[in-house]
Amino acid sequence: MKLFEVKPGMKCRVKALGPGMAALRRRLLDLGVLSGEPLLVIRKAPLGDPMEIEVKGTRITLRRDEAQKIEVEVEYD
Repeated sequence: MKLFEVKPGMKCRVKALGPGMAALRRRLLDLGVLSGEPLLVIRKAPLGDPMEIEVKGTRITLRRDEAQKIEVEVEYD
């Protein structure tokens, strides 16, 4: 499942980052978005762009095209 598909309020874990994302990969790693790291989707704008996530207590805003390149696994409590 892609991060963009996760609904607000749901938790997930990063599985992989898509190809051709060197600059975004560097940015996300600097912000603590690592493989296996838990994320919480906070909210999405009305048309889904941008979306806000929380990782390690830090809120990050991602564009739709960025979120569509991040493979995640949804966690069910």
